[in-house]
Amino acid sequence: MAKLLLAEDEEVLRMLVVDTLEDEGYEIDEAVDGEEAFQLIQKNDYDLILLDFMMPVMTGLEVIEKVRELPEKENVKIMMLTAKNQQTDKDQVKEAGADYFISKPFSPIMLVEVIGEILGETTV
Repeated sequence: MAKLLLAEDEEVLRMLVVDTLEDEGYEIDEAVDGEEAFQLIQKNDYDLILLDFMMPVMTGLEVIEKVRELPEKENVKIMMLTAKNQQTDKDQVKEAGADYFISKPFSPIMLVEVIGEILGETTV
């Protein structure tokens, strides 16, 4: 099964997403801020990185920009999870190099379905 990184500073949301995705068989690493996320990304290979837009220390946008500068990580898939859902925010996320954008609040079931589609997995 795929290995994912979830970077989310809101503990309750992070726990909900991790529990949901682990129940689906995904292996999940967690980060509570952008700096921790970037350190994990440098050390590990992920099939998909899920980043909150607004995090302490380093924003999700800053993490994306730094990841896209790493030649060995240029093809990793990145999804932004954010309550900022204006078109200008979506444009910023795409320009930074994110592949996908999901607005909060979102349904955990919908998140599982989207991740399955991204990773080319079929759902039952």
